[in-house]
Amino acid sequence: MRRIPLAVVFLMLAGFLPAQTFEDAMAAYQRGQVFSAAQAFKQLAEKGDVKAQVILGTLYSSGKGVPQDDAEAARWFQKAADQGDAKAQFTLGTLYSRGKGVPEDKAVAMGWYRKAAEQGHPEAQYDLGVLYQTGEGEEKDPAEAARWYAEAAASGNARAEFNLGLMYLKGEGVPLDKSKGVRFCKRAALGGLAEAQFGMGALYEIGDGVPQDRAEAERWYRMAAKQGHEKAQAALRRLSGEPTPATAKP
Repeated sequence: MRRIPLAVVFLMLAGFLPAQTFEDAMAAYQRGQVFSAAQAFKQLAEKGDVKAQVILGTLYSSGKGVPQDDAEAARWFQKAADQGDAKAQFTLGTLYSRGKGVPEDKAVAMGWYRKAAEQGHPEAQYDLGVLYQTGEGEEKDPAEAARWYAEAAASGNARAEFNLGLMYLKGEGVPLDKSKGVRFCKRAALGGLAEAQFGMGALYEIGDGVPQDRAEAERWYRMAAKQGHEKAQAALRRLSGEPTPATAKP
């Protein structure tokens, strides 16, 4: 007799579960009842529950409790995004940016990032800034890129802080302001962003916006090197002659 896979059995049984609240479904998921929880989320999502639609999209994306299916994930994120959910809008933008489950389309991605960014989503604000800076989504607009980086930086997004700092150092999209550029770069570096730590090392090594200081350059390079930043490791060897510091374990 042909045996039915256990996952299929769970899904079949879950289909007979009574309708649950979102909280019930989440509690089941947290107890490890992923198949029944997924079915409960699906029932709720089909009724228009935006939180369930986001969770269901995430489950299809990861293949937990349901078959992994990028196109189905995108479909549910789309439903939640159409209802104004910022997380879903950001995620859908990322899917269009990468061509995952949907055709790759930077312009469409940009539209969804903008919707989420206007609701204050920091990651969407950062990604929108990147597309304006690179011109991948529409015409290149450094000033608009700086505006969105500033919005994300205000929420503590380290990558946005670093990119905005570089723009001030170069006078790209904003007035040239070395001190402000260093300040944003340093905030990102202190937040643990290895690329920003390397950048601070480079600024101190050449004396750009800060006094030239070899010891301070080495200090910042060492921070980035410990995170495995290869350029920082090379710079540290060049300046100090020391072996590369052990990379921090995740």
